[in-house]
Amino acid sequence: MPNRRVYSPTRRDLLKGGAALWTLSCLPNGVMAADDGPLTIEAREGTAELWEEGGPKADIWGYEGRVPGPVIWVRQGETLPVRFVNRLKQPSTIHWHGIRLDNAYDGVAGLTQEAVEPGQSFDYRIKAPDAGTFWYHPHNRSWEQLARGLYGVLIVEEAGAKAYDRELLFVFDDWRLNEERQIDEASFGNLHDWSHAGRLGNVLTTNGLPYFKERARPGERLRVRVVNTANARVLSFRFSRLKPQVIALDGQPVAPYELEADTLVIAPSQRADLIVDVPSNPGVFKVEEVSGAPFSAGEIVAEGAAITRDKPLPGDISLSPNPLNRSLSFDDALAVDLLMQGGAMGGLREASLNGETKDLRSLAQEGKVWAFNGIVGSHHDQALFSVARGRTIRMPIINDTSFPHAMHIHGHHFKVLSRNGVKPAREIWHDTVLTEPGEKVEVAFVADNPGKWMIHCHMLEHQAAGMTARFEVA
Repeated sequence: MPNRRVYSPTRRDLLKGGAALWTLSCLPNGVMAADDGPLTIEAREGTAELWEEGGPKADIWGYEGRVPGPVIWVRQGETLPVRFVNRLKQPSTIHWHGIRLDNAYDGVAGLTQEAVEPGQSFDYRIKAPDAGTFWYHPHNRSWEQLARGLYGVLIVEEAGAKAYDRELLFVFDDWRLNEERQIDEASFGNLHDWSHAGRLGNVLTTNGLPYFKERARPGERLRVRVVNTANARVLSFRFSRLKPQVIALDGQPVAPYELEADTLVIAPSQRADLIVDVPSNPGVFKVEEVSGAPFSAGEIVAEGAAITRDKPLPGDISLSPNPLNRSLSFDDALAVDLLMQGGAMGGLREASLNGETKDLRSLAQEGKVWAFNGIVGSHHDQALFSVARGRTIRMPIINDTSFPHAMHIHGHHFKVLSRNGVKPAREIWHDTVLTEPGEKVEVAFVADNPGKWMIHCHMLEHQAAGMTARFEVA
């Protein structure tokens, strides 16, 4: 059995070189999973300094009691056994976001498995066909459990030479803290949040800390893996004067391209892999969050002697393609419209809930304010569609609401065909796509992974309030 690695950063690791950022190339091999048993991950209570370094510690829930949880490494093509142990007060699961794995291990409570009760365990087998940046989180009361800190990163390593010197990992989260600098538990389930943009926070952290400062050498080439774990906030990061190039989105390689205005827009649950060439002269390079009034999330400090190499790095920074089925056949494609409706300031007047048509006021009394195709959804309901394995799905996603939505499809990656009828400038395959108010985004994918799969908004309060469905691949 090949070696598997899991890394839980300590405080000292996080502050290595004054950084609150994980420097992946410097990580130890970590804990090796035993050859005769699975890797064990516990969900349990913990604490974190979310407001300020050295300040009050907030009570969190975390895998291994940390936030983020352990970084799990697996080589492309391996199968990793993971035993999940639930030490929390609520039932929970682990969903392996973006991994095209066997349906039985997708981690959706009530669909692919029963939720793991407190004190119980569940064994997953994570087969990793695609290299890239992925993550894991619960799929039971996700709107609460993620907001408490329950998530971690899974990295699937590709083979071959690396066209960079080392890696950094940015795990961004948006927290809502109260005056005591604790997680604002009183606001969980707030219908205003559920019917508007979702649970938006007042504190941004990077890898569980409120500010990062990473040192680099002039001339160094970095691979930066970015993950947005926020419940609902779309984040925008400006990498001042660093001119990042995108090499992968949602775990799937793209033809490298420069970010417009050095700014990355990333929706909840999305990931982006960037190549950053640190300038050859010393300097401080701010990373700012600019979705609202700009503020500094952290900085990369180039100092010391310029980096020297025994041999130059490969000139081609592009990643090898993953074994994703890109053979879209539109002649016999199944067309499935997905009309998003509801929310505050929306046009939804009534919708079907559990087979009964109800007006919006009655729906709101049950905490349901969003719908797909006029149906307030649940993965317990009738499937949105059923399809034979191998058939192409062509899906126009229409956002007839006043808010953005991050649409996530389980078990598959899909190609964006157009936005408002305009073909994208480049080919991109996602597992989550951001749709703006009034926008129509048409996507397509080959339904080649058998099982029952969820499709939902990854603004998690929208999912909980009805913006969810399932489909079946025979």
